[in-house]
Amino acid sequence: MGTGPGRRVTGYDVQNYRGTASVVESSGVATANKDLETVCVAGIGYAVPKNARSNEEILKEFPGKTAEEIEKVTGIKQRYVISEGESATSLAVEASNNALEMAGLPVSDIDAVIVATLLPDQPVPGAASALAKEMGIGNALAFDLNAACSGWLYALEVGRAFIVGGTAKKALVVTAEILSRITNSKDHETAFLFGDGAGAAVLTPQKGGHRFYRHELSGDSRFTDAICRTGGGAMNPIPQSGDNLDSFYIQLDGGVVFKRAVLAFSDIIESAMKRHNLSKDDVSWIVPHQANARILKAVSKRVGIDYEKFIVTVGKYGNTSAASVSMALGWAAEEGIFKEGDKIIFCSVGAGFTYAGGLMVW
Repeated sequence: MGTGPGRRVTGYDVQNYRGTASVVESSGVATANKDLETVCVAGIGYAVPKNARSNEEILKEFPGKTAEEIEKVTGIKQRYVISEGESATSLAVEASNNALEMAGLPVSDIDAVIVATLLPDQPVPGAASALAKEMGIGNALAFDLNAACSGWLYALEVGRAFIVGGTAKKALVVTAEILSRITNSKDHETAFLFGDGAGAAVLTPQKGGHRFYRHELSGDSRFTDAICRTGGGAMNPIPQSGDNLDSFYIQLDGGVVFKRAVLAFSDIIESAMKRHNLSKDDVSWIVPHQANARILKAVSKRVGIDYEKFIVTVGKYGNTSAASVSMALGWAAEEGIFKEGDKIIFCSVGAGFTYAGGLMVW
C-alpha cells in the first residue's frame, strides 16, 4: 500500500462494466426491490492540503508523551492541515475536478451539488453554493448537509435517492473538512486525532459502472454530548471577553465514543451483509470512517472479518470526519486495490450519534 498523498484516481470506461441486473445476478446480491435501486458512481476524487503535521510536532505541547505511544493508541502517524491559500472550498474544488475527470464528464452536466461538512468556510451562503460558483456550475440545486463523520454517506444516499426519484440526473457529492481550525492543540484527547481533507463522487443514472446500493441511515440521539462543539452556533456565536474557549473546539468522551463506535460499526456491517445476503467471505473490502485504528481492529474482531480487508488510511490522514470515507475510497481506487465485482461495505459513525452504511459493487 502506498504512503503518499495521492490526488487523483485514474479513469475507466463505463461501457466495459455490467449493468445493474447482471451485477446483481453475478454477485449473488438478492434483496428487496428498493435495495436494487442503484446508481453509478462514475467518478471518485480526493484532495489533501500541501502540508503534513507529524505527531512529533504536536507532542511539543505534551512533554510526557511519545510518538510511539500516540501511534499505538490511535494508529495515527501524521495528518494534513491547511496553510495559507488553502480552504475547504479549494480542497473541494480539487477533489471534484478529479472526480469529474475520472467520470469523463464536463462540469456543465452537473445539476445537483451536495456538500457534507461540519465546518464550511463561512455560514452563509452554504458550502455547496460556494463550490458551485467556483466550478462554474450556474444552474443546479445546491445545499449542505451535516451528519458529522457520517456526512458523506448520508449525502451519497441523498444523491442516490434524488437520481432514482428524478430530482437530479448527475449529482456531485462532496465533502470537505477543516478540523485543524477547531482542534485544541492542548487537549490530549483530541490534539492528535484530526486532519483536513476532501473527497468527491459523481453519481449518474447510467447502467454499468460501480454500483451504489441504497444505504441505511440511522442514529442514536442519547449520546449527543459524547462528541460536540457547543460554541459557534446561534446560542453562542462568538467568544465573549473572559470566556473559556473550550466550547469552540471539538470535545469528546473517549470511553463512550470507543464503546458505542465499536458496537455501531459492527451492527452497520452485519446489517448490510444481512440486507444483501452476503457471507463474510463474500465481502471483499470494508471502507470505514477512519476514526481510530484501535476501534477498527476491535470491529474486525467483533464481526469476524479479517482486518486485512479493512481499508485503513488513518495513519497518514488522521480522522477527517465526513471526508474520511471518501478519501479512503479514493486512495484505494488510486492504488488499484479494488477489482471489478468487488463487494465493498461502507460504514460510519458520527457525532450525534449518526450511523450510515451499505453496499457498493466495484
